[in-house]
Amino acid sequence: MKLFLPKQHGAWAMLIVPFWLGVMDGGFLWQHIPFFLGWLLLYLGTYPMLLLFKKKKIPFYTKWTLIYMIPALFLLLIPLIERPSIVFFGLLMIPFFMINAYYTSRNQDRAFMNDISAIFAFSIAGLASSYLGQGVIGLEMIIFPFLTSVLFFIGCTFYVKSMIREKKNITFKWISWIYHLLLVIAWIACGLWIVAIAYIPSLLRAIFFYGKKLSPKQIGIYEIINSAIFFILIAIQISLLK
Repeated sequence: MKLFLPKQHGAWAMLIVPFWLGVMDGGFLWQHIPFFLGWLLLYLGTYPMLLLFKKKKIPFYTKWTLIYMIPALFLLLIPLIERPSIVFFGLLMIPFFMINAYYTSRNQDRAFMNDISAIFAFSIAGLASSYLGQGVIGLEMIIFPFLTSVLFFIGCTFYVKSMIREKKNITFKWISWIYHLLLVIAWIACGLWIVAIAYIPSLLRAIFFYGKKLSPKQIGIYEIINSAIFFILIAIQISLLK
């Protein structure tokens, strides 16, 4: 049986990066392994679940929702037993899921606000994985991994849209460039030089790749490399703060 997988390839970085930055911030527990597997299956199950709102192929999407969701819920029970209050982060994701459902029902999956909503939901998973390890919510947890991930992936959204859907929109280009530049300046102003450096590759590719004839596949490959660089540098910053 061929698996039914999401078509948003960029979402895989959003699935992985915030979660494992959270693990590094809060400390690793063996429960993080079933937690991540459950989170992965939850994401896979959310994709056909959202497509149900289009009211097409309902039996097909229902089948795949159950295939992914049932094992996801069992796996997610393991971290929940270890720290029951982690359910709070799941509740925080619900409004963002509802926003995604709204845009999906209107066939506006590529809408900017739909992307932003997904980014916040993915980044909340970083908060949850950090909280599982340390059991408290602190400023460092909010900054690393949540805020850094949100800002990074919003930048990715600006960049990808400037390369594909908004490639002829000069105003959008400048919004993207200014956004990336301000991120670097802001982190330098905060004295977090390593974090600022983590955003520099995003700034450079937003400027120098703009207008280049890159295929979606090429853009995706470069984004994987950029996400890996970002993850490594933010992980270094987290380790230095410990």
